[in-house]
Amino acid sequence: MSRPELVAPPEIYYGDTEAKKYTKNTRNQQIQADMTYRALELLSLPPDEPAFLLDIGCGSGLSGEILDEEGYMWAGVDVAPSMLEVALEREVEGDLFLQDIGQGFGFRPGSFDGAISISVLQWLLNAETSHATSSPPHRLTRFFTTLHSALKNPSRAVFQFYPSSDDQITLISTIAQRAGFTGGLVIDYPNSNKAKKVFLCLMVGGGGHVPKGLDGDGDAAEDSTTARFERRRERERARSRGGKRKSIKDRDWILKKKELYRKRGKESVPNDSKFTGRRRKAIF
Repeated sequence: MSRPELVAPPEIYYGDTEAKKYTKNTRNQQIQADMTYRALELLSLPPDEPAFLLDIGCGSGLSGEILDEEGYMWAGVDVAPSMLEVALEREVEGDLFLQDIGQGFGFRPGSFDGAISISVLQWLLNAETSHATSSPPHRLTRFFTTLHSALKNPSRAVFQFYPSSDDQITLISTIAQRAGFTGGLVIDYPNSNKAKKVFLCLMVGGGGHVPKGLDGDGDAAEDSTTARFERRRERERARSRGGKRKSIKDRDWILKKKELYRKRGKESVPNDSKFTGRRRKAIF
């Protein structure tokens, strides 16, 4: 079976039918959740602090749901309109942008506290036309240069991707370094054909170190993540009759969001008080 990125450009491959099929597939949901949790570990964000993250290639919001659960605010970009339509139907919390990442980003410098990307980077390695601006090196350069600008100093960006050769890894790493990033590869379960995963952990501002990959055959980790995913599915089943996801927004959650809004310079953030996050009695 051909790799999706070799079949058609993402905005075509993920049409209406494929976007809904991908999102509803339980196996896809679990894999996306597992890799998102791992990407957040590698991101090494300060615990119990609000953060605004960029989800690159957010698709239908499967990764974004994990970010919500972990208490982060996020914005997502994707080139496939059908994927974003599904995300809107699923009422994800993040801000969504239709964006070809190979054209670069237009975000204000220092907008994000970090970035993650799941199963996306390999799509930039295929030239869609013979024009020089569509070549992988050109698109990767625009991507990494503008991403570097959009991230705060210091911060990290973590990419899970599927390289098909060492040459692709070298090309991506070299261009990322030229754009100002430091860091390198993190390979989990390198001796397992089934569990092996490749992450690119990039840093803005230096001062950090590349984390070590996970060892073993991955079976224990898969059991753990499967259990965690099943708990997520149970929460998903607890939806309201209107189909909206029930979100637990307690006092701590609200305080974190308000603090993040203040750091982002948003005006009219209500002051904290003893009433913040207090449940109101039902009125009939």
